[in-house]
Amino acid sequence: MEDEIRTWLTDIKQAIKEIEGFLPERKDFLEFKKDIKTRKAVERNIEIIGEAVNRILKKHPKIGITHARKIIDTRNRITHGYDTVSEDIIWTIILRDLPPLKKEINELLR
Repeated sequence: MEDEIRTWLTDIKQAIKEIEGFLPERKDFLEFKKDIKTRKAVERNIEIIGEAVNRILKKHPKIGITHARKIIDTRNRITHGYDTVSEDIIWTIILRDLPPLKKEINELLR
């Protein structure tokens, strides 16, 4: 694996770790919704994940990241359509999408 791709995969892994660290052990949507600092920090890390996936796909289009296009589209929506991103969407990403992505990234880094 090329060093650049390994670096971007490591960036994704770090962003997921930071998102997990921002959230309390007991994940509570209402607390998340009220905590603007946490929401913005999570959104920023989702942007980083999307940008890293985008760079990886440009360099290696066949790499096995499930829903890569959706990840990139989410990054673009947060960046360019920030006013259309709801807490519900971000929360769903945290609960549903990050755990399998974390597993895939760890597999790719092995």
